[in-house]
Amino acid sequence: MSPVRDHNERTLFAPAICAGVGVHTGRRVRLVVRPAPTGTGIVFIRTDITDRDNRIPVSGEAVIDARLNTMIENADGVRLSTIEHLMAAFAALGVSNVIVEVDGPELPIMDGSARPFVELLDRAGFRRQEAPVRYIEILKPVRVQDGDKSAVLLPRDRYEMRFEIDFAAKVIGNQVVDFVVDEATFRTEIMAARTFGFAHEVEALRQAGLARGGSLENAVVIDGEQILNPGGLRMEREFVRHKALDAIGDLYVLGAPLLGRYEGVRAGHAVNNKLVRALLAQPEAWREVVRTPQLAMAG
Repeated sequence: MSPVRDHNERTLFAPAICAGVGVHTGRRVRLVVRPAPTGTGIVFIRTDITDRDNRIPVSGEAVIDARLNTMIENADGVRLSTIEHLMAAFAALGVSNVIVEVDGPELPIMDGSARPFVELLDRAGFRRQEAPVRYIEILKPVRVQDGDKSAVLLPRDRYEMRFEIDFAAKVIGNQVVDFVVDEATFRTEIMAARTFGFAHEVEALRQAGLARGGSLENAVVIDGEQILNPGGLRMEREFVRHKALDAIGDLYVLGAPLLGRYEGVRAGHAVNNKLVRALLAQPEAWREVVRTPQLAMAG
């Protein structure tokens, strides 16, 4: 992962453009990811809104609704949802500074994974920036729980992740993934894992005016013990791999890569954001470091 190996920030070499459908709104949206100078961070702009501030800088505090997806909002009430898959691609590829323009209320779902976004960014190319990467080093455990869902951040000298899910449906069952979060692992084991849902839940969401853009083209759909997608799964344990993908995106709202271990059990976007807010509320539990992971351990 080149931006982390030399520990400098990274932006895009050229703009990256794509279009697609929002999974909940069903609306077609156009997305443009533009290079940005050091210090910008990840900033989304709702280009369809012109009567108030349409810039939404990403931060842990900006996340306002994390039930079905990760939604952010600025001080003027401008919102954008389903940012997690693009955020995961930014995190894994070491993208620190970009402006993301979108002409609707939701990012396109693409194929339900992060792979199309990774391919989009790859085509645009990357540019090394002079500023060093700021890492968030976890100094002491931070835990959150919501019923049988939990997440914890633990001190480590590198970014690690363990995720466990447990579903009654045998087609999913109990699945665990445990890995080092780096670009190579993300590309080979995580980025292609698609979002998933149950047929009866999809119908209930549609009745509530959601999942209007959801289809077998952008999600794995389970009905009883059957996977409805003609091609089946893309990989072993695709379900838990996608939950890990979501967590990588959800944690990158912190604005920097972690030096720590995330462990999630049945955790979704809401629990992940609760963990982000718990971390930010405990300044003694973390610090920003500008050095290699090896030095951070020794320091």
